[in-house]
Amino acid sequence: VQLQASGGGLVQAGDSLRLSCAASGRTIRSYVMGWFRQAPGKEREFVAAIARSGDSTYYADSVKGRFTMSRDNAKNTVTLQMNSLKPEDTAVYYCAASQYYSYTTGYDYWGQGTQVTVSS
Repeated sequence: VQLQASGGGLVQAGDSLRLSCAASGRTIRSYVMGWFRQAPGKEREFVAAIARSGDSTYYADSVKGRFTMSRDNAKNTVTLQMNSLKPEDTAVYYCAASQYYSYTTGYDYWGQGTQVTVSS
């Protein structure tokens, strides 16, 4: 499955952004979908994940209550709604797909990333 993330940009602290990830090649119904991010000089970290059916989500503590992940299996897309953005949310955001059952590890497929920059 090929993944294409989009929607990043430059915003101010407190603003919102909506990231999208479009999949092609295979249906995403068979995959747990996740979002990760990597800030300059830091390791890539887990942000959010959603179960295959969309009925369960899991978030990193740092984004819980501010970010919401959703999926539309019919449209083969996932989204990450990011509210109340903070400068520490600045990173390249990646969508990923996993054929396994863990939310935070074991992702097989990765998109190319979209830059999110939050100014203070």
